[in-house]
Amino acid sequence: MSIKKPYFLMAVVGVALASGAAWWLQNKPAVPKSEPAASAGASNASNSPGQAAPGAAGAASGAAPGPASTSGTPQRPPAVEVAKVEKAMLVDETQSVGSLRSFQGVMLRPEVGGRVSQILFKDGQKVKKGQVLVQFDDQLPAAQLAQAKAELSIAQANHTRNQELVSQNFISKRSLDESDAALQVAQAKLALAQATLQRLKVLAPFDGTAGLRQINVGDYLKDGTDMVNVEDIEAVLLDFRLAERFQTKIKPGQKAQVTMDALPGRKFTAVVQAIDPLIDANGRSVGVRGCIDNRQMQLRPGMFARVNAVFGERDDALVIPEEAIVPQGGRSTVIRIVAGPNKDELVSERVTVKIGIRQPGRVEILEGLAMGDSVVVAGQQRLQKDGTLVRVLDPSKSQGGGANNAPGARPEAAGNAPKASEKPGGPKGGNAAQAKDGKAQALTGENPCVRGLNATR
Repeated sequence: MSIKKPYFLMAVVGVALASGAAWWLQNKPAVPKSEPAASAGASNASNSPGQAAPGAAGAASGAAPGPASTSGTPQRPPAVEVAKVEKAMLVDETQSVGSLRSFQGVMLRPEVGGRVSQILFKDGQKVKKGQVLVQFDDQLPAAQLAQAKAELSIAQANHTRNQELVSQNFISKRSLDESDAALQVAQAKLALAQATLQRLKVLAPFDGTAGLRQINVGDYLKDGTDMVNVEDIEAVLLDFRLAERFQTKIKPGQKAQVTMDALPGRKFTAVVQAIDPLIDANGRSVGVRGCIDNRQMQLRPGMFARVNAVFGERDDALVIPEEAIVPQGGRSTVIRIVAGPNKDELVSERVTVKIGIRQPGRVEILEGLAMGDSVVVAGQQRLQKDGTLVRVLDPSKSQGGGANNAPGARPEAAGNAPKASEKPGGPKGGNAAQAKDGKAQALTGENPCVRGLNATR
């Protein structure tokens, strides 16, 4: 026990010393950094009684706090990135999907039953309006037609004779009326026989291309049986749907750029012909029908189409980067950089703007900004009040880059918009065929999209 007692006392003393040292470190008084300067100023004052101490002057001037940090250096204005308001070509457009249909298409069916005696076309052959495609057995109707002609001849002779006899008062006028009625009946029978015989010939209703026949010679067909389809595809119709909010923008005569998954790399131009007056209550969409010139026969009815409907183009639209827009209380605002009260000073100014077309990376400004204005695209959170001094980062880029250097902006905004010959759809009309050497072949003649349904070629 006598041996352990000294160790216990040493442990108690060590703990007490450690606790005291910790308490002194935690409660050690902080010495200000300017204290040496103040002491130096005091010593200088004692050495030169007639000279004011620098530290005292600093303390006196420090009585009026200014934009200075704890180290005494002036605080720099917040740094921001800006972009210029520039003019660019904007296209008001939307995307949709649709399908192609024949300009005119029909499935030929017989009006009367009969046996097929002749098929006068080949599958996939071009046919002309009025061309006989299918002939039915017409022996019986032909005989009935000959009988009707003979009866008409007799009725005409009787009526002529009765006219002569009435003029000589040998018969009554009643007999003349009866012969006149018989003549009219004979004429009607002849017309009926001719119509029956004509219905045994199936004619092409318009110029087009015959499809794949579904009949053979010798088949007995009932009325209404499918025989062959005829399609007019020199022009094809494009049916697609747009959301109801676009129904005031889409109008007949507007153009839409069309691409086909089955024809990658090729673009076509469709002209809007009609808009369905009925809004679909299920999908809240409106039906639109366009027409595509297909004289090169590159398109087929039933193809899937991707449509880019164009509502209008503006060559001198004012655009800014999308990042410059700051939503505030249901309004769209931007922070414009303007000249400050002093020379070489720039200050912030919040402006409410009206937005037009939105595209990836840029926004059209309809009201609120002018050409050449500088707007903040990064650092808006540092500018809470108007008139805040700002410092523009990388002025060379902000002066020369503008909206075109903003992330996501298209190269066209810098005036590099594609030329008319480079716009989607190629040359005028947009559907010129591509020759083997890659050059476009111009289409000649009237655009079939402007042809009426009953017009002949």
